[in-house]
Amino acid sequence: MIVTLTLNPSLDRTVTLDRLVPGAVLRTSEPVLEPGGKGVNVTRALTANGHPSIAVVPVAGAEGSELGRLLDAAEVDGRYVAVSGRTRSNLSIVGDDGTVTKLNEPGSPLDADDLLAIATTLRGTVRPGDWLVVSGSVTPGLIADDLRALIEAAGAGGAQVAVDTSGEALAAAVSAAPRILKPNRDELAELVGRPLHTIAHVLDAARQVRDGGVGIVLVTLGAAGAVLVADDVELVGESPVARPVSPVGAGDCLLAGFLSRYGADGAFSAGASVESDLADAFTTGLTWGAAAAGLPGSAVPSPGDLHPENVQLVWQPDLDRPLVAG
Repeated sequence: MIVTLTLNPSLDRTVTLDRLVPGAVLRTSEPVLEPGGKGVNVTRALTANGHPSIAVVPVAGAEGSELGRLLDAAEVDGRYVAVSGRTRSNLSIVGDDGTVTKLNEPGSPLDADDLLAIATTLRGTVRPGDWLVVSGSVTPGLIADDLRALIEAAGAGGAQVAVDTSGEALAAAVSAAPRILKPNRDELAELVGRPLHTIAHVLDAARQVRDGGVGIVLVTLGAAGAVLVADDVELVGESPVARPVSPVGAGDCLLAGFLSRYGADGAFSAGASVESDLADAFTTGLTWGAAAAGLPGSAVPSPGDLHPENVQLVWQPDLDRPLVAG
């Protein structure tokens, strides 16, 4: 089972307009309302493609109730934890050229009782051999020790842990030695304290993070694809998107696709090498991520949206080619 924890979920609204003009009164499309949060997106993507997943989601206020209703409508298996405060609401503005402007609320702080309720729900949900995906931003005021304790408790209980977060939370996660860490290039650059302009720079930084005890480092590079660094295995992949629509949630879907192959049963395929298993999971992740980038808002792909034939593993990449933003 793949269980996700989204500490700072959101109710996401997406609107489109021709051009964003500061200071002007603009008319948008009808808003698209979707459940938001990186862990929520991972579970949504897995569920849409027939893979069992449980989403542990702290909820509060009217926005939290609506978030739960949307997840139930999508047939997501949710474990809702009532917490104090209010679930945040985010707005994505999509221009006609595909440019996305995101306005994200910070979310409400979690107090000691909230954290205890979340930890109790995790203990009752995550079983030995399961995966726990801790994904997304953390709420204001959450200290590194709290996040590290959640990750270490899951590992001590026999679960494997994947983490996708940023900033101080990402550094705290590394110190807990998760099985998988999935930063994007900017997050990895902040973690190692230097800019990453080329594939070679990204590979070097990922190796440095692995040396700190992380099992697999999976780095998303936007339109440039992704990089995977594991024990004796390094992979570079590209997944062109014919018509990019919205990048929101694409990295979450990449992680979901990867875990759908690598984390589905906690074991490698019989007779296959570690490299071929990782390559298969990596290709699947790239396929799901590219499919998500071609969908509106934070929609997740279903089987009919997936085109693995468009994914390329680059066995001899140009290590010094400059990486462009996006």
